[in-house]
Amino acid sequence: MDPFTRKEWYDIKAPSMFKNTEVGKTFVNQTAGKILASENLIGRVFEVSLADLNKDEDRAYRTIRLVAESVQGKTVLTNFHSMGFTTDKVKGLVKKWQTLIEARTEVKTTDGYTLRLFAIGFTKKRPNQVKVTSYASSSQAKQIRKKMIDIILREAANCDLRQLFSKFVPETIGKHIETECQGIYPLRDCFVRKAKIIRRPKFDAFKLAELHAETKATEETGTPVGTTAATPAPQPTTA
Repeated sequence: MDPFTRKEWYDIKAPSMFKNTEVGKTFVNQTAGKILASENLIGRVFEVSLADLNKDEDRAYRTIRLVAESVQGKTVLTNFHSMGFTTDKVKGLVKKWQTLIEARTEVKTTDGYTLRLFAIGFTKKRPNQVKVTSYASSSQAKQIRKKMIDIILREAANCDLRQLFSKFVPETIGKHIETECQGIYPLRDCFVRKAKIIRRPKFDAFKLAELHAETKATEETGTPVGTTAATPAPQPTTA
């Protein structure tokens, strides 16, 4: 007997923080006795490219992992689990005659998630530099590492999970690291290389539904200047 005849197919749905919420499909054994099919899906982790989720091929080097938290009918509702770089992207950043500097720290969001973030950066030549190598001293690397942690903690303060993730995609934190570390040693290719959730709050079905709710921007716009209807002039009365 073909084992796939005992499978059920479910649709995977990503949170509404992504442009494309339809991730794909997954299968699981059918309900048999006291073993429910939906219970076997809870906790399953799916790895998807950010290029597919946001329809942006320039972000294909980022991989997003989503964890199944709830099943509604034939739909699996997922939540953010971790984020990382593809292997070829990391290997493409590493070059000779420079110093690789990494830092990691833990941050806590306002909605109760604790994440461990890994930052990466590389030294580069100063303007008009003649020397071939661009090695940072151990004291400079220590200062840059401390600066990375301070920037990450500052950017993650007073942010929920959705707001924090919105800073990963445009590389906002990496740009701040590159700009503020120029006084210590010039850097290039600064990224938040990896982010993973190490502690999450107690499951709340209402918050998960809110995370998957489609947000539509509704803002009131006033009447454009000069488009108001002119008031008709009073007609003169004739005797």
